[in-house]
Amino acid sequence: MSKTLVDIQGLSKHFQLGGGRVLKAVQNFTLDIKQGETVGLVGESGCGKTTAGRTIMRLYEPTAGSMIYDGVDITKLSKRQFKAYRRRMQMIFQDPYASLNPRLTVLDIIGEALDIHGLTHSKAERKRRVEELLELVGLNAEHASRYPHEFSGGQRQRIGITRALAVQPEFVVCDEPISALDVSIQAQIVNQLIELQKKLSLTYLFVAHDLSMVKYVSDRVAVMYLGKIVELATSEELYDNPQHPYTQALLSAIPEPDPSAAREKERIVLSGDLPSPINPPSGCPFRTRCPAATEKCAAEVPELRETRNGHWAACHYA
Repeated sequence: MSKTLVDIQGLSKHFQLGGGRVLKAVQNFTLDIKQGETVGLVGESGCGKTTAGRTIMRLYEPTAGSMIYDGVDITKLSKRQFKAYRRRMQMIFQDPYASLNPRLTVLDIIGEALDIHGLTHSKAERKRRVEELLELVGLNAEHASRYPHEFSGGQRQRIGITRALAVQPEFVVCDEPISALDVSIQAQIVNQLIELQKKLSLTYLFVAHDLSMVKYVSDRVAVMYLGKIVELATSEELYDNPQHPYTQALLSAIPEPDPSAAREKERIVLSGDLPSPINPPSGCPFRTRCPAATEKCAAEVPELRETRNGHWAACHYA
């Protein structure tokens, strides 16, 4: 068994909105990630996936909970102490257009990370290292002198990947790295991430809402709803035997390419909209849309419990 590299316990992130209102974006988020594995984090837009990823990275300071990285609780470290861990954990952002500084060349965008952590000692060494990194993700050395607007969306995302890998991290949060790209480019980027994981021994938290892609790339999958993890299992187990009604509804929405199989497939259509994280429902957060909800669901918050070996679900009736 691989050792646990990331152990997140009860992580919460709340935003103060004024007037006494609090937006509870992430609530009691608990997840462990083994070294070398990929954990997929899925859920519909607005469920808190990106906020969870940014809080794990300490781009947002957590409201509560702990984040144990390789045996050290990094939520208790000062910014100066955390700098060493910042190098060990990096993030690939969702939007390759917005996450790159338009005023810097690719050489300076990637070289900035090398400068901050003192990984190169001369301009020539810095340039050589950036060119090596660009070639690692399928770009050319001459791309280093160009600006972000001179690249396609797929090339910009490769630059974002290069920047994340420049400091030789162990753990990478991939925040929907393909959602802003054309379908033809998505598979290339995902295959490249898998290849880089094998080559560089990386550990991934892969945030996405494309369930088919998550199954392809992930060892385990966590399903998130209204700031909470409602189900966690291995990729095969989750897709073959979903326990939570929300997961069942998500999986029923995956398009089926075979027309005869599509006709036989039963689609679960959820009523209503995602509740507001400012005013979440009592008890189970999914109960307002769940076809099987009972009075118990309104009165008691279901715990994330192990329903079978390695399969966890937060449902009273799972």
